[in-house]
Amino acid sequence: MRELIRTRVANEVSDYNLSQPEYFRGLVQPTDAERSFNGFKMRKGRMIDPEKQFELAIKAFYSNGFILLVDDRQVDELDEEIEIWPDTTVTFLKLVPLVGG
Repeated sequence: MRELIRTRVANEVSDYNLSQPEYFRGLVQPTDAERSFNGFKMRKGRMIDPEKQFELAIKAFYSNGFILLVDDRQVDELDEEIEIWPDTTVTFLKLVPLVGG
């Protein structure tokens, strides 16, 4: 599962670094980015380090920033090995705290 997260984060960072859009719409918020309705607002010309982003994603997983579902079964440990088949569904479900209340 850890490698699945690494691959997702690496792809998100690569896509962002190639095109440098105003907003990063990835799994976790990069350092120094501002959270907004459209994603994470980035400073112009800023590149994201994929390894730092991966570390943030691992911390987010263990602090309930997101959960992983594999075929509707929640994965609790990143060192757990899962067989992925062509029909396997993997869901990254971001958990967002409610405002107000």
